[in-house]
Amino acid sequence: MKKIFEQSWRWYGPDDPVSLTAVKQAGANGIVTALHHIPVGDVWSVEEINDRIRLLEDSNEQYPFPLHWNVVESLPVHEHIKQGKPDRDELIENYKQSLKNLGKCGVTRICYNFMPVLDWLRTNVKYQLEDGSTALLHNLEDLIIFDIFILERKNAEEDYDKKMVKNAREKHSRMNEDELELLKQSLLMALPGDKEGFTLEKLSKGLQNYVGISADQLRDNLVYFLEQVIPVAEQAGVKMAIHPDDPPWPVLGLPRVVSKASDLEYIFSKVPQKANGITFCSGSLGASADNNLPEIIQTWYERIHFVHLRSVQRKESSLFYEANHLEGSAGMYKLVRTFYECQKEKKGRVLPMRPDHGHEMLDDQQKSYYPGYSAIGRLRGLAELRGLEYGIINTSEII
Repeated sequence: MKKIFEQSWRWYGPDDPVSLTAVKQAGANGIVTALHHIPVGDVWSVEEINDRIRLLEDSNEQYPFPLHWNVVESLPVHEHIKQGKPDRDELIENYKQSLKNLGKCGVTRICYNFMPVLDWLRTNVKYQLEDGSTALLHNLEDLIIFDIFILERKNAEEDYDKKMVKNAREKHSRMNEDELELLKQSLLMALPGDKEGFTLEKLSKGLQNYVGISADQLRDNLVYFLEQVIPVAEQAGVKMAIHPDDPPWPVLGLPRVVSKASDLEYIFSKVPQKANGITFCSGSLGASADNNLPEIIQTWYERIHFVHLRSVQRKESSLFYEANHLEGSAGMYKLVRTFYECQKEKKGRVLPMRPDHGHEMLDDQQKSYYPGYSAIGRLRGLAELRGLEYGIINTSEII
């Protein structure tokens, strides 16, 4: 069968509750993983990279359905690089060496992001849907409540619309302790692979380090980073794929600079090498109705090095939740169809793609998973996406 995508699965290493055997049974070949145990800013050695590769190879000996490490997600960028601190050049040199080592080992696609302090964030990681499964939800009104009344960030109210602040105050007055605790824990979650997580104190300190750093300064620091690393990536045969901001707007007073089509235009014009690319995430970009997703695919297809497919259901301009993969606001049929057409027209590649942020459902509701990364919800998403891909390819071939 012809393919648009290489079916892939995010796996957090030996401690991931989803086993490699389960990944094989889900039908994925590509493993999207990272060396989470290595501190951010340190070099990923050839030995450490090969240890992870051997782990996958060992699984192939047990069950011959082949797995391979096709995408790094993520090779994190140190906060001092984002902040433009004096030691950023030393940290960038470490990053370059990691890229060289990954290229030597044959791992040649790198997903990373330039979001300050926080990766993706949701205000409710246990939002119950009508069918009883749970999803991830982002509500700006609840974020305001967290910012003003739980985090108590100085001058936080100035970053929000006055009417929204008023509504948030009224809602806060009606919330009970359990609701406030769920909101707090949802926003202080550790990132996947990070066992330490955030505290209010740690988050406050992280935010304080960005006081006075504007969106323009953060954008300049991103370009500075890319100007240093992209030539090295090209030489190493590595493709860099920046992940869009999630959500695609400023949060907790932090600037965001990879949120819309004009941001991509700026990044690619400043650093034009094809190794400088994007992870097309239909959920992150799709959280904003201003982003035309098919147009972004068509415009930047040759710079899309990795694909995350998920759909959010936008309820308001600042409220969305993770929908089933073929439902919601993304228009998944049109997106996959656009990838298919671009592949044919531009003699494109089979791109690595993974389903993202599945619902917690069935037996997984009784187990301990990182929200959005349970097994069955992502299995459902992958199955639906594989069926959609199969239908588009075969219908087109018949016509």
